Amino acid sequence: MAADKEAHSSADYINHHLTNLTYGQHPDGSWGLAHGAAEAQAMGFNAIHLDSMAWTIGLALIMMFVFRRVAKGFSAENPSKVQCFVESLFDLAQDSKDSTFTKQAKNEWIAPMALTVFVWVFLMNLMDLIPVDWIPELFLLFGVEYMKIVPSTDVNVALGTALAVFVMIIYYSLKVKGPIEFTKELTLQPFGKWMIPFNLLLELVALLAKPLSLGLRLFGNMYAGELIFILIATMYSTNLFIGALGGVAQLGWAIFHILVITLQAYIFMMLTIVYLSQAHEHH
Repeated sequence: MAADKEAHSSADYINHHLTNLTYGQHPDGSWGLAHGAAEAQAMGFNAIHLDSMAWTIGLALIMMFVFRRVAKGFSAENPSKVQCFVESLFDLAQDSKDSTFTKQAKNEWIAPMALTVFVWVFLMNLMDLIPVDWIPELFLLFGVEYMKIVPSTDVNVALGTALAVFVMIIYYSLKVKGPIEFTKELTLQPFGKWMIPFNLLLELVALLAKPLSLGLRLFGNMYAGELIFILIATMYSTNLFIGALGGVAQLGWAIFHILVITLQAYIFMMLTIVYLSQAHEHH
């Protein structure tokens, strides 16, 4: 019985930490917050994850505030540490763009866009290093039952960010190549004009796979990392020895996860540059 209770408590703990603060329409037609994962799922497509929205927008505002402050206080003679750090990030984005983006096209927006993508995704991922109970327990004091603080562990945020990149791919494909050439690119390759339906099917699959792979890669890696943090946290409720092992495991996974969150942000940035480079290339 004790083992069943502990297992049940662990399952409840995990489900609680993986449930978003969801606002939507209840089956009776009223609107309000969901009180559990099943109720949130029943709300359907029109439900809004308030925590993911708030943390995503909040991190974006922090990023813009820091960048704006550095830009307004720019000093070539006596740069601050924050300015040097931001400049190193911009150099990273600029070097990545120069080494990857097609040489035939000139687009001054690509490097700033890559910088924005990298920093924003990194900040969303960075929230994963905050202990899983700190902020949810703090919000619980104010009556907020659910609070997921890592936006990139929400598939809606990950795919939404990838969808924004996809919109830019379509925009630049039409702007640089024109509607006619872009249509030819989708219908006449790789097998020529005699297999237009098959060519279109292949090219549409390849085109739609870009945002899907971009978003799901980020979501899958970050969701798995968050789940491991939660599973390690369940060790604290057993005994002192297992709890101490959990503390060591938590520290080790956090150190390793620093590499994961940085790598995922860098991959997202690089694939964004690659896809936009392909959008500028003439076939």
